Amino acid sequence: MTGAALAGMTALVTGAGRGIGRGCAELLAARGAHVVALSRTAGEIEDLCRDIARAGGSATPHCVDVTDAGAVRKVIEELPRLDILVNNAGTNRPQPFVEVEEETLDRLLALNVRAAFLVAQAAARRMLERGAGSIVHMSSQLGHVGAAGRSVYCASKHAIEGLTKAMAVELGPLGIRVNSVGPTFVETPMTRPFFEDRRFRDEVFASIPLGRLASVEDVAEAVCFLASPAARSINGHSLLVDGGWTAR
Repeated sequence: MTGAALAGMTALVTGAGRGIGRGCAELLAARGAHVVALSRTAGEIEDLCRDIARAGGSATPHCVDVTDAGAVRKVIEELPRLDILVNNAGTNRPQPFVEVEEETLDRLLALNVRAAFLVAQAAARRMLERGAGSIVHMSSQLGHVGAAGRSVYCASKHAIEGLTKAMAVELGPLGIRVNSVGPTFVETPMTRPFFEDRRFRDEVFASIPLGRLASVEDVAEAVCFLASPAARSINGHSLLVDGGWTAR
């Protein structure tokens, strides 16, 4: 998929200020979409939108915390149109299962599940006005398998996989496709501290048959494909960008 494959479309990206979200926003804009970039950090999305403009693309920043459902709905309701949602905002805080704090449980479920659900709901309502749209949830390889120390994150991403399938079944007949992308570990500001532990780094690389981490660009390409008309017959699918992690 090259060129202006998404020309004329509007794509909303949550968690767009850094990492995978930023990469998705930049590539969507490069493919011709007008990007509506959401982040709770104003400076990051303002920088993103300036960079997109310098590259010849179009983007609008909105400093919004996606856990504020009312604020997100307001942004979505005021858009002239909405064709694509990249439901990317999320977080992780690894802890052994028996040591998981209630604050950790509440924080991850509030952002990774509740906010993702409500953002998708608001987006779907707008897409139903035109009877067309594509929603891409950012899941994880850990939405398909388990991992020590990541019980809450695994639970949240398994929830996203279930949500993807249920939405696809319900919204597909109404013209809205819903899929997910499941990356392996990607070196981003969120994951970089994990890889400072050499033993953890070695274990991760040993679990990926390709022997390398996914790049932000790898994940963004998968997202753009699922968002595009090239994937018009793909619905309810999880596209794993995991180097073979889950093939074992």
